[in-house]
Amino acid sequence: MIIFLLLMIVLLVGIIIFQVRVKKQQNASIQYMHQKLQAIINEQSSEKILVPTANQELQQLLIAMNALLDHNQRVLATHRKMESSMKKMLANISHDLKTPLTVVLGYTEMLQLKQSLSEEEQRRLLKGVHSKSLEVLKIIHTFFDLAKLEAGDTDYPMTKINVNEICRKNILSFYDMVTSMGLEIDIAIPEMSVYAFGNEEALDRVLNNLLSNAVAYGAAGNIIGLTVRDDDTNIFIDVWDRGKGIDEYHIDNVFERMYTLEDSRNKSFQGSGLGLTITKRLVELMGGSIQLSSIPYEKTIFTVSLKRMTY
Repeated sequence: MIIFLLLMIVLLVGIIIFQVRVKKQQNASIQYMHQKLQAIINEQSSEKILVPTANQELQQLLIAMNALLDHNQRVLATHRKMESSMKKMLANISHDLKTPLTVVLGYTEMLQLKQSLSEEEQRRLLKGVHSKSLEVLKIIHTFFDLAKLEAGDTDYPMTKINVNEICRKNILSFYDMVTSMGLEIDIAIPEMSVYAFGNEEALDRVLNNLLSNAVAYGAAGNIIGLTVRDDDTNIFIDVWDRGKGIDEYHIDNVFERMYTLEDSRNKSFQGSGLGLTITKRLVELMGGSIQLSSIPYEKTIFTVSLKRMTY
């Protein structure tokens, strides 16, 4: 009996010692986790917390903490990317506004200082002031439009739209300018009307932006084109050119806010880098998507996909 009691006492002591050791290990693990987490946050590193443990509660906590760290890293990466884009945007805004405003200032100073200017010269200077003022206003409207789109403060009611007619109207609006530049136009629009779920005003602006880009950046290829095609569920609008194209490295970036195509195509064209961002937002607003493929000097294609309506 005494031996049995001694065995029980030894067993209980052993259990207590084991529990104390486990508790110490858990406390040590928790303390390590806290210190490591604090270091990761302070250093903004991409490390993970690795602690060998058989405790299921600690394992679940580690999984949750590492998932939170992953999320935090994604947020930080997005923030840094946005911060870089914002700096680039401010530089572009400064450049885009400074150039025409400097011209306006120069014209007005000439009008003020040179009293002996002829009426014809005054009209020429005033025409320049008007033109550059409109350019500034256009830039401001572009930024305002993107702000409204991203805030969801837009009025683009969705309805059934005739894609053929909208495409014809937009390509015809560029016809005189394109032919005066000596460029060819390749138009492939089916005779039978196809209808999409969208908004005519939004699609007008999308096509205007894409055709403007094709003319500005693809003129070296001496041809621009517009193709309308469809399948059972979607309508596809291709706007293409055979100009310098866009390097593969830049393709994933061209729709980003403040990214400018002159970075990758033609540095003689300056812009705020918002045209394609607005284009993408408008296409997505209509429930569609836009893709880009480019083989330099062979073919650069922007493809807008919209949901087809058959009723």
